[in-house]
Amino acid sequence: MPTEALNRARRVRLLSCDVDGVLTDGRIYVDDRGHEMKAFSALDGVGLNLLARAGIVVAWITGSAAPAVAHRARGLRIAHVVLDVTDKLAAWEVLRAQVGVAPEDCAHIGDDLPDVPLFDACGFAVTVPHAPAAVREHAHYVTARDGGFGAVRELAEFILAAQGSTLAGVPPRAA
Repeated sequence: MPTEALNRARRVRLLSCDVDGVLTDGRIYVDDRGHEMKAFSALDGVGLNLLARAGIVVAWITGSAAPAVAHRARGLRIAHVVLDVTDKLAAWEVLRAQVGVAPEDCAHIGDDLPDVPLFDACGFAVTVPHAPAAVREHAHYVTARDGGFGAVRELAEFILAAQGSTLAGVPPRAA
């Protein structure tokens, strides 16, 4: 595990997530009636739940206004969801102030240019392998798993391991 990333992960008290390309693979399905559908990874849902159980605030900040995003967030009990946002940094600053977490104690995972201002403002910037090079340059950590395929679960386990939590792992065997 990279030392700088581990040190940054130890401080995380708030994780904000982009949706399209991070919690999904970035593809948008539109049916004949114009309804938008997205595929989310169940692995990521468990990871987000583990973070919440560890006392880490989880939020979604996305440019999407799709009802599917709000529906999935409700199903996962994500209390902080900001939809249809064009300035992610401004939305993040409001959210951060509401929950009372310092910038250096925040992590953000995103995959495209609208996420870069957040990367530059937060303590732990994370992206996925398919992100453009201009985005990866601003990240402290790039997941091995791609968006929509467990990248957020991987990040959750990384943060929890850095903080010494046993929530992400299998309980030790009894001797």
